[in-house]
Order: sequence, then structure tokens, then C-alpha cells
Amino acid sequence: MGKKISLIGAGQIGGTLAHLIALKELGDVVLFDLAEGMAKGKALDIAQSSSVEGFNADIKGTNNYEDTKNSDVIIITAGVPRKPGMTRDDLLGINLKIIKQVAEGIKNTSPKAFVICITNPLDVIVMALQKYSGFPKNMVVGMAGILDTSRFKYFLSQELKVPANQIESLVLGGHGDTMVSMLNHTKVNGKPVYDLIKEGKLKKESLEDIVLRTKNGGAEIVKLLENGSAFYAPAAAGVEIAESYLKDLKKQLPCAAYLDGQYNIKDLYAGVPVLIGKGGVEKIIEIDLNVEEKNNFENSINSVKDLFNAAKKIDPAL
Repeated sequence: MGKKISLIGAGQIGGTLAHLIALKELGDVVLFDLAEGMAKGKALDIAQSSSVEGFNADIKGTNNYEDTKNSDVIIITAGVPRKPGMTRDDLLGINLKIIKQVAEGIKNTSPKAFVICITNPLDVIVMALQKYSGFPKNMVVGMAGILDTSRFKYFLSQELKVPANQIESLVLGGHGDTMVSMLNHTKVNGKPVYDLIKEGKLKKESLEDIVLRTKNGGAEIVKLLENGSAFYAPAAAGVEIAESYLKDLKKQLPCAAYLDGQYNIKDLYAGVPVLIGKGGVEKIIEIDLNVEEKNNFENSINSVKDLFNAAKKIDPAL
């Protein structure tokens, strides 16, 4: 029997996820949205491309959680996107309510699913989802680090005029303006990025600008689009996690995962490298951080904690 992937939220990311999953033939897709017409319309539109693209996948739209029953993977994008001038924190109140409804909808129908959350503010929403749903912590992750890392690699590749796939790097911490680009773990064609600065191939200021642009990567797109937020790259990143789980690829990916003592952090979701395979989050990878990275990481963790405290004020049930 084929795999079943349910996408909660048929907005821009949801529709793009459905399209990418169909093209990769990862499984059958159920696109869920309270706006039933949007879910059904996008599903039908993608399905009608199947003979052109040559994929074989069942794609349907619905506004009924029963149709998502027994999903292998659930990807959650439900929530309102950021508007210009809106902080990720402003989103908190609105999207907490939405995520609570989603948790109710999925916990009885697909208790064995692997759940990937993309809704912002990411780290707090994924933590709230896990608490509301009671899913095992290794089966609930947030998609952020892959996107942030991908943005960083792209900006660096443009600066150095090399293909992005020749760059190794990693962005950790909360998904927001305290995210930490791990420059000590950044290599271009196997060469540490700091060596390129020493050799005069990259200006230190340029690297600092890239780090800053990565932090503001989402806001930059929000401003350009004027009514909406990024969806192509976030969807691609979400699919990478789903594929690693479904095919047991055991890829090492930066995800918002539950930490229970790793990196000296307890009972908190934060962006760290994890191994994704058929057991969900099979392992948290602990990498060595230097003093500066440690400080930046702690700063990022503190901002996640602050936001979670704000969430608890909104809903004491958390």
C-alpha cells in the first residue's frame, strides 16, 4: 500500500508541498483546508498535470479530518502568514488557536503519523502542537533550519560565484532574528570559509552581511511580495524531511527538535542537527560549539523561551 501524506493548510506552502510530493511520487496526498474549495481546487489542478508530468499519485482536497485518517506523514502549514511590519511574535496569538484545532483534528485520526510543522512562529508552534496533540516527541519536528541554511548557502554562493551545492553549512537555534549561522562549520569546496577571508577571496564584511540577510530572509520576501510570505523554499525544505522519513534515508538535517539535556537544554524545541529516518528523529547530533557560537546559541534559546512564556500567558494549558 502506498504512503499517505496529509497537508494541513492549502495555502501557498500547502499547494507547493502537494505539487512537489506528487512530482517525487512520495505518496498519495490529502490537501486539507477549512476553505474546502481551495483545497479541492488545488488538488484537482495538480492532479490534472499527472499525465504531462508522468506521476502516479492520488491527490484530493477536503475540509474533513476523517479524510486524513491513518496518514504516514502530516505536514502542517495552517495559520496566517506574516504581513509586512508584523513580527513572528505578533503571529503567536492567532496561530496558537489554529494549531490547537489542528492538534485536536489529527491526534485521533492519525496517532502514528510523523508530523512536520512549518507554521510560524516555528519553535513555539511546534512545541505547542506536541503538547496539544500528545504525539511522541521524536515524531514531531519543526521545519526551519533547512530553510535558513539553504538561504545562507544561496547568498554565499552568489557572493563567491560558486554553485550552492559546493557549500557545506548549518544554521541553528530558533527560527527568527536570533538564528545562528555556524561559520566555523561552513566550508566551500571543503575549505573553511575563514580561510577564504584570509586569502582575500571573501570580505569579512560581506560574510557579516550574508549572516544578517539570512536572519531577515523571511522578512525580505514578505516585503517584496507585499501580501504573502515565502513558500517555494519552505515547501522544498519540508519535503526533504518527509522524504528522509518515508525512505529511511537517515539524513542529517537541521530541524526544530525536542531537546532533553542535549546542548544543556531541557524540555524545549530548538533548531539542531538531527538524524531523520523511519523512527522519526532517531538521534540529536551534538556538534562542538566555540565560545562565540555557544553564546549566540544561548541567546537564541533564550528568545525561544521568552516566546514560549508569552504563549503560556495566552494559553495557560501549555
